[in-house]
Amino acid sequence: MDFFTADICDEHPNKTNVLGPGYQHFGGINKCQGVVTTIKLDKNNADLVALLRDEDGSGKIVVVDVAQDYFAVVGENLMKFAQKNNFAGIIINGYVRDTEQIQDIPVALIALGTCSRKSIPVTKSERGVSVSFGDVTFNEGDYVYTDNDGVIVTSEKIV
Repeated sequence: MDFFTADICDEHPNKTNVLGPGYQHFGGINKCQGVVTTIKLDKNNADLVALLRDEDGSGKIVVVDVAQDYFAVVGENLMKFAQKNNFAGIIINGYVRDTEQIQDIPVALIALGTCSRKSIPVTKSERGVSVSFGDVTFNEGDYVYTDNDGVIVTSEKIV
C-alpha cells in the first residue's frame, strides 16, 4: 500500500476527517484501506460475529460502535474470522481482548483499549447506519485509510 495518512491529509485537506485521539492499534498490521461497513452494537457481539464469519470482507473495514461500553467485542476468534474472509480491518469505539493472540493476525484492529470480559446476553444491533465517535462520522460506503499516524475517513476513495 503506497500511501501515508499524513500525505493524504496534506493533499486533500477538505476531503479528509481524522479519528480523534485515544484509539490504538492491536492487530497484526497497522496500515490498511477499505470501504466502510458499519454496525452499531448494544454490548453483545453476536451480529458482528456473523458479519465477520459469514461475509466476504474483501476491500472492507468494519466500523463498530458500542458506545464505549466496557466489554470486549473483538478477540482472537473474530480476528481469525476477519482474516479468513479477507477483511482489511476493524475499528471499534470500544474494547478488545486476547491481545497476545491477535498481534500476529494480519488484520488491522483499532480500538480504545482492552477489557477481559465480554457481554453474554444477546442484544440487537443495527447495520449500515451512520456511527459517530472520535470526532468523526462513519457512513456506510465511506473510505478509510489507517497507518501508524492515524485513521482518516473520506467520502470516496481518493488514493
